[in-house]
Amino acid sequence: MKTIFEKSNGSDGINLTDEPCDLSFIDKEFIRTEKIGLPQIGELEVMRHYKELSDRNFCIEKGFYPLGSCTMKYNPKVNEFLASLEGFQNLHPLSEDSQGTLELMYNLQELLKKITGMDAVTLQPAAGAHGELTGMMIIKKYFEGKNRTKVIIPDSAHGTNPASAKMCGFDIIEIKSNEKGQVDLDALKAVLDESVAAIMMTNPNTLGIFEENVLEISKLMHDNGSLLYYDGANFNAIMGYTNPKLMGFDVVHLNLHKTMATPHGGGGPGAGPVCVTEQLKSYLPAPIVDFDGKKYFRNYNIENSIGAVKSFYGNFGVLIKAYAYILMMGKNLKYASENAVLNANYLKEKLKHILKLPYDVPCMHEFVLSAEDLKKEKNVSALNIAKGLMDENTHPPTIYFPLIVHEAMMIEPTESETKEKMDEFINVMTKIVQETSHEKLANAPYTTPVKRVDETLAARHPDLNGIGL
Repeated sequence: MKTIFEKSNGSDGINLTDEPCDLSFIDKEFIRTEKIGLPQIGELEVMRHYKELSDRNFCIEKGFYPLGSCTMKYNPKVNEFLASLEGFQNLHPLSEDSQGTLELMYNLQELLKKITGMDAVTLQPAAGAHGELTGMMIIKKYFEGKNRTKVIIPDSAHGTNPASAKMCGFDIIEIKSNEKGQVDLDALKAVLDESVAAIMMTNPNTLGIFEENVLEISKLMHDNGSLLYYDGANFNAIMGYTNPKLMGFDVVHLNLHKTMATPHGGGGPGAGPVCVTEQLKSYLPAPIVDFDGKKYFRNYNIENSIGAVKSFYGNFGVLIKAYAYILMMGKNLKYASENAVLNANYLKEKLKHILKLPYDVPCMHEFVLSAEDLKKEKNVSALNIAKGLMDENTHPPTIYFPLIVHEAMMIEPTESETKEKMDEFINVMTKIVQETSHEKLANAPYTTPVKRVDETLAARHPDLNGIGL
């Protein structure tokens, strides 16, 4: 009897005979007693199987993807090529002496400092929410021992904002938006006291509206000894025109997998660098990539550091793609923002005649419609419209968020889309809203492999084996 490690029928170390192996050294609970039951098929059939699965997947290359607040812009393929170069792809993440990779990260830090106006950067965080948590950890340590226990969050904020602050031990104070969909200054003043550590804001906010009182807000916070946190999820709307530093923010996280056109979705990988002002530089996660004039190195000498937030330094492949995108765009980054804002306003003006527009003001990169009136009149909900769009080769926009708009549909076309593609979307939306009955939409989609599901159950208990699909 041979062991599984002994050679048989050749010198390749593989047991090619039917002779049983000696498994006595393996606990019985780990030994399979029945055949696996794998299908015996050729490579061609295997490839067809995975190609079919691929064809079922919806992506930005396949159709319009107006997912509000997520900036699903096109990912240039040259970035994928550069990230797959052997010198990058096959390098061990602990290769401390790799000057090329350290130089790339250092240069990316410098570019992000210039784009945001901030004074120091860490590239460690693995995604936007991770960057958000890192930023709040920095604020928490900065106020250590000073009894600053509260964080103010507008009701239009991203859902991860209160979660990140709460995970850092802060108490959350929610303030309402005013009639313009912006931070209510009176509501802010009413809760601002010496126990407040920070306010977390997105500008433009989740409604796609620019906070016109941001300078007054920053003065109120700083006069109170508090800090301002900038959620960079909507940064694609302002690049090259303004920056968080000019608005008075102290901490910024960026979503490189949104703003800098690296792949987005499917749970990652992402990148969420955190940028801070000079007063918070000593609190950044260690190490940061530094340069002494001769050599690039990982600098662990960060006096008040919150410590490392990732086992290896950042999602390096994503950093390469973001760096390539910034170099490729150069000063034209501002035109990405310009066209994103133009596209959003074009869609808003065309669609506000078929669905309710709660805040009828010029928007930035995205806007929010409401199907509230349509639901009352025809019993057609935002969910029904979203399902109907799936039959039209269009990914649904974000629905039911932000929560302050009933039957919300948040639409973000990004700068990637042409006028022709947006006109197609306008026609499809018009057809669904004006010509399609509730009875038909209630059973949509009709053309997708998976039909209606219990979405709450699916989110909490996903069927990863595809059983029952």
